Amino acid sequence: MFAVIRKFILKACSVRLQASSNRRFVGACLQANPRRSLRFPLAALLVTLGASSALAQSADPVRVSDEVAAQFALVAADPRVQTTLAQIAAAEPETLAEQVRITEIPAPPFGEQRRAEYYVEQMRQRGLPDAFIDAEGNAVGLLRGTGDGPLFVIAAHLDTVFPLETDVSVEIRDDGRYYAPGISDDGRGLTTLLTLIEAITGSGIRTVGDILFVGNVGEEGPGDLRGIKAIFRDYPDIDGFVSIDGSGLTRMTTGGTGSRRFAVEFTGPGGHSFSAFGLVSAIHAMGRAITKIGDLQVPQTPRTTFTVGTVTGGTSVNSIAADAMFELDMRSNDAAELARLEARVREVTAQAVAEENARWNNNGEITVNFRLIGDRPTGSTAAEHPLVQVAALAFDAVDSSLEALRTSSTDSNIPMSLGVPAITIGGGGSSGGEHAPEEWYDPTDSHKGPQLAFLLTLGLVGIEGLSAPQL
Repeated sequence: MFAVIRKFILKACSVRLQASSNRRFVGACLQANPRRSLRFPLAALLVTLGASSALAQSADPVRVSDEVAAQFALVAADPRVQTTLAQIAAAEPETLAEQVRITEIPAPPFGEQRRAEYYVEQMRQRGLPDAFIDAEGNAVGLLRGTGDGPLFVIAAHLDTVFPLETDVSVEIRDDGRYYAPGISDDGRGLTTLLTLIEAITGSGIRTVGDILFVGNVGEEGPGDLRGIKAIFRDYPDIDGFVSIDGSGLTRMTTGGTGSRRFAVEFTGPGGHSFSAFGLVSAIHAMGRAITKIGDLQVPQTPRTTFTVGTVTGGTSVNSIAADAMFELDMRSNDAAELARLEARVREVTAQAVAEENARWNNNGEITVNFRLIGDRPTGSTAAEHPLVQVAALAFDAVDSSLEALRTSSTDSNIPMSLGVPAITIGGGGSSGGEHAPEEWYDPTDSHKGPQLAFLLTLGLVGIEGLSAPQL
């Protein structure tokens, strides 16, 4: 059977096709070259053959060059890599047990220390004895390569959106799913990263490039990506970045949705609701501003959004408010649109304050202050970049269909904004209810997550004496 498959592939390979037209097909050609032994299992080759015709009829989100495909084929066919892929699959029950242990350590925003301490110890036990917690609170471990390759960072975030008092106990129900706040986001990403560390350090493979593994703080909400901002401040020579965030293996994030968040603070004299009637009111001014913001029009493309998420202010029901505040979230996939939205919001808010002051004949004065509480820059990584190409090949190698490239807000926003190639991937399995108490994780085929991360990492940093780094 293997001889028949080899003969079929080689015959098809005689037809000159560019790698960009079908990456799976080119990979099959490389693996079937008679100068190399056929190391891929029969099932994988049959999937490859079937995919070669299917892809010709469907849109492929990533086109892969001959050079990238050839280098990745060398990595994927290496016996040490094949052995390690099998070991990752066999170790998945323990990987899931680790996911439970991590999830059950609370890690609210700005409260990640306990989880970071546990995590850095796990990094040390898996082959990074010099792992440490940096000044920002990130768990960091460096695996050095041969010394003449790129510096690659792969990370997962330690924090969750849930407050410290949240019950994070994991429950495995009859449907086979794991239920707990944070079990997927980012319990799965963190666990996949630990499995990746153990896979590389235990494989006997020496990489060409250096790999910086990071369990980072501050990805969620008020954290404002502070962990990854610190990494790129402290390591200015990073050549590529991958974030493992949540579950799934059908999408790759190559674009960063930018956001600007403000606490918009109104201040006035305040007074008694009856005896001081006629004074300007901070809450009335705030209400005028919210109404004007709510009437703003934003484009659907590039997607641009806004919302007033919280409001506070006042002293009592029978007081004219001396202070009021709302928190505003603005997002866009385009930096220019985000800047235009912010300018417009500032303009209508100033109008609202002026109207409140004029309404009461300038009897007192309301002032407003925009206090920045969140700043996530926009950015993107081109689909043509070798990092994206290698990732697409890794999706194929674990038999997972890459359905789309997407734009969202992740840790990858920071490197993208700096011009460093970056993507975000999932850690395998599937999930639902993220950011809710009933968050769940389904471990079906979950081993494919760490397998993909393993192949992707080796493809990017290269293997000594075998393959060149693609960063």
